[in-house]
Amino acid sequence: MKAVGYIEQLPIEHADALLDLQLPRPEPGARDLLVRIAAVSVNPRDVKSHLSFAATPQQPRVLGYDASGVVEVVGPEVTLFKPGDEVFYAGAVDRQGSNAQYQLVDERIVGHKPRQLDHAAAASVPLVTLTAFEMLFDRLGMPESATPDNAPVLLVLGGAGGVPSAAIQLARHAGATVIASASREQSAQWVRDLGAQHVIDHSKPLVAQINGLGVGPVDFAFSTHTSAEVWAALAEVMAPQGRLGIIDDPEPLDLRPFKAKSISIHWESMFTRSMFQTADMQRQHEILNQIARLLDGGAIRPMGTAHYGHINAANLRQAHQAIAAGHTIGKIVLEGFEE
Repeated sequence: MKAVGYIEQLPIEHADALLDLQLPRPEPGARDLLVRIAAVSVNPRDVKSHLSFAATPQQPRVLGYDASGVVEVVGPEVTLFKPGDEVFYAGAVDRQGSNAQYQLVDERIVGHKPRQLDHAAAASVPLVTLTAFEMLFDRLGMPESATPDNAPVLLVLGGAGGVPSAAIQLARHAGATVIASASREQSAQWVRDLGAQHVIDHSKPLVAQINGLGVGPVDFAFSTHTSAEVWAALAEVMAPQGRLGIIDDPEPLDLRPFKAKSISIHWESMFTRSMFQTADMQRQHEILNQIARLLDGGAIRPMGTAHYGHINAANLRQAHQAIAAGHTIGKIVLEGFEE
């Protein structure tokens, strides 16, 4: 089968950083689906994995997490899917990735593809939306349904990225009052279009901007770019007994400013359930099916904003470079392999 991967870690600008490969088609294990890949999207996690995971000519590494495709073969213990089903998912960090014609994925972390979306649009959704959903509702415990009288205030920092874009939409659908941050007019308009009622500039001091909105203290905060300055501002603007979630990897930060308010700190890694085979691993299957229903009903929309063409090494190198530059809005998608 055709695949894109690497055999040594090289800077992404290098012509051989990602290669077009020919690899054996894998065989499914007990609860695996063998999925014929139709489309993929690229995430910051792909860039991080390229820098983190070693590879050799004997053991190439195939990257890619988000995917949409069709089930080709099922393992002997599969109960949730059958061959021919259209699916979407975000994969696992400890298995070969989606940048291939065929991929193995555990059925418990796979959802039925939204019927109203094509494969490219569907591929833009899983990783960012799973991460946002797990953070908001599984980690932070934000209510999934609120009225204007009891709407919580959610602050989303770094609003134009993929995960924040999903969080804004899910929170608005849940009835929250959403404050999102953006530093450029293009990204500010993007988060407004997604439903954020208030937009602040994260390149400027946060406290005065948030206090000036008149919406009260922040009940829940979701930080995707956490610095010492952001940390100090959050301690000031958050409500007593508020809940703060982070997904990035900041330098060590002092927790003590949050003690007086009894603010709880929550980490989210979308790969935790699959990596550790947790008892609730099938929760991701349930979440993805719920997300598909929201997409089909028009309650939220996919995040794909740039189509980079076929799945091949040259196009994926360009996508990785764009992600690494840090100025993308929404998601980059690629679709199909050239014959």
